[in-house]
Amino acid sequence: MEDVRGTVCVTGGTGYVASWLILRLLQHGYSVRATVRSSPAGKRDISYLTSLPGAQEKLQIFHADLNNPETFNEAIQGCTGVFHLAHPMDVEGKEPEEVVTKRALEGTLGILKACLDSKTVKRVVYTSSLATILFNSKSLEETDENTWSEVDACRSNKLVSSSYLVSKTVVERTALEFAERNGLDLVTVVLPIVLGPFVCPNVPASVYMGLAPIFGDQEQCEYLVSTNMVHIDDAASAHIFLLEHANAKGRYICSSIQTTIRELYDFLSARYPELHISIPDHLMEIKGYKGTTVSSMKLWNAGFKFKCGIGEMFDGAVQSCKEKGFL
Repeated sequence: MEDVRGTVCVTGGTGYVASWLILRLLQHGYSVRATVRSSPAGKRDISYLTSLPGAQEKLQIFHADLNNPETFNEAIQGCTGVFHLAHPMDVEGKEPEEVVTKRALEGTLGILKACLDSKTVKRVVYTSSLATILFNSKSLEETDENTWSEVDACRSNKLVSSSYLVSKTVVERTALEFAERNGLDLVTVVLPIVLGPFVCPNVPASVYMGLAPIFGDQEQCEYLVSTNMVHIDDAASAHIFLLEHANAKGRYICSSIQTTIRELYDFLSARYPELHISIPDHLMEIKGYKGTTVSSMKLWNAGFKFKCGIGEMFDGAVQSCKEKGFL
C-alpha cells in the first residue's frame, strides 16, 4: 500500500493489544481514531490513551459499541486503514454462545460495511486468535493458516468457553468471506497468548494467563500445558506491517515462541527465584507434550521479523505488574 500514513481507526481501543498498537501507530506518524465503549456512569478512565506521546495532536476518541454497529461509521469515515480488534471477551462463558457470536458477527459486518461505504479505507486488518485454528480433530503435527477450528471441537473444550472459541472462529471466517465477496482488502492477524509490558491500568487477561505461575493461580496454569506466545511489541508491529505490506493477503499467524509447562516452569524459576513460582503437581508431571507445532512461516516469508524473545516477554510483563502494584 502507498501513502497509508494518514488516518487509521483502531476499534476496541482500550484493550491490551489495541492500546499498545495505538502507541506504536502514533510513533510511526499516523493519526489515530480509537473507538471505546461508553461506560454506564460515563466515568471510564482512558487517560492512559490520551496521555500517550503524540496523542494530544494525533489521537481522537470515538464512542462506539458492537451492539450498535452504526456507531462505528463516524470513526471510520475518511480513514485509509482500519484495525478491527473489538470483540466480546467471554472466555469464562458468562453469556450464551449464540448471544456473543451474534454481537461479534453483526458488529464486525457493520464495521466492514462502513469500510466499504467510506470509499477511503484501503485495507482492514482484523485481529484473530489461535482459538480459530487449534481446536480441531485433525491431530496435525504442524498447523498453519489453512487450518480452522471446528465448532464441535470448540464446544467440547473444557478450558475455554465455546462462547469465545466459536465466536472468534465464525467471525474471522465470515469477515474473510465478506471481504472476498465485496472486493474489500482484508487481512487477519492470528495471535497466541500476548505477553510483555502494558499501558492499560489493569493486568490484561493474556498477561495474567502467562503469569499464572507467578500469581499462583493454579486454574490458569492449565492453559499453559502447551503454549504459543508472542511479545506485545511484535504483535503490534505485525499489525502495522500487514497494513503497509502491498502484497499481504488472507490470514497470518503471529507466534514466536512455543513452550511446555515444564519448560516454562524451569525458565521462570531460574529467572525470577524471588517470585516463588507455583505450578500444580499434576501439570508438572506432564513431560514432552508440545501439541501441534504452530507455523508463522507465512509472516516470515512476507518479510516480517520477530524482535523479542521469551525473556523480553516476561521481563516486560513482570516489570509492568510491579510498577502498577500487582506484584
